[in-house]
Amino acid sequence: MKEYINKILKKWWTACSIFFKIMIPVSILIKILQETNTMPLLGSLFEPLMYPLGLPGEMSLVWVTAMFSNIYGGILALSSIYSDNPLNVAQITTLSTLILFAHTFLVEIPICQKAGTKFLPIFLIRFLGGYLFAILLNLGYSFFGVYQTPVNLPILTTEKLSLLEWSIGEVQKYITIAAIVMLLILTLDFLERIKVIEIINRLLYPVIKFLGISPKVMPLTLVGMTLGLAYGGGLIVAESKENDIPKKDIFLSLALLSLFHSIIEDSLLMIGLGASWTGVFLFRFIYTIVLMLLIVKIVNKLPIKYFMK
Repeated sequence: MKEYINKILKKWWTACSIFFKIMIPVSILIKILQETNTMPLLGSLFEPLMYPLGLPGEMSLVWVTAMFSNIYGGILALSSIYSDNPLNVAQITTLSTLILFAHTFLVEIPICQKAGTKFLPIFLIRFLGGYLFAILLNLGYSFFGVYQTPVNLPILTTEKLSLLEWSIGEVQKYITIAAIVMLLILTLDFLERIKVIEIINRLLYPVIKFLGISPKVMPLTLVGMTLGLAYGGGLIVAESKENDIPKKDIFLSLALLSLFHSIIEDSLLMIGLGASWTGVFLFRFIYTIVLMLLIVKIVNKLPIKYFMK
């Protein structure tokens, strides 16, 4: 029992330390950017990228805020400018998918790096992959003339928190994350002991083989797909320290998670804002499968020395 507890605590601490070493400095940086009103300046640099998406240039602020902070930060930025820049369903769906692909970069990409991937490929997969999808989605909606109804965005609170209130909220967030990570580790260990993981792997093997994802990382990939890349990536880091997982398997798993993660919470959040489920979930899933097949093909053709670079 003592050996089991030590094993669980070690894995829990490894995963949590990854989160906190990245999240705490990033949270402080984001707070400084918000307090110094730097976000609008960053957003103005991305304005030209909005026009091929059929979006007002001001929506670049929403995307930049989501990339540098998180989805909720992007939503708050949207609520502050929406009255002067109303969107229809097609537009808010396009914006939502753009955010779903590219958000929380300062936390999630470093976690992928800790797991063994390079910054550039993961960044390009999320940034360019998401931008290309948003262009295709806008072209499709415009061509068929669908989802042109204006969206009445719910009024969201933009109340400014004091430094003390913000600090308390951050501590509460970290405690919650630590508890969730422990629960995930215990659940995965339990499922592995009762052979459920083995059964899931057998059932999913055709899909895994089709996408090129190794059964070794499939349970952790599923965690990331349902709960988020940070959780899945953090657990992959912890697992890779205990077991010898090939770099290629880690990369393909994180590439999939970079394109399609937190599919329940994030998707429902965007649909709640008025986005269509077709773009947020259905077309995004199909696009992810197609892009992953292309990524797998490229990775498998690369000589190992170039892949490692």
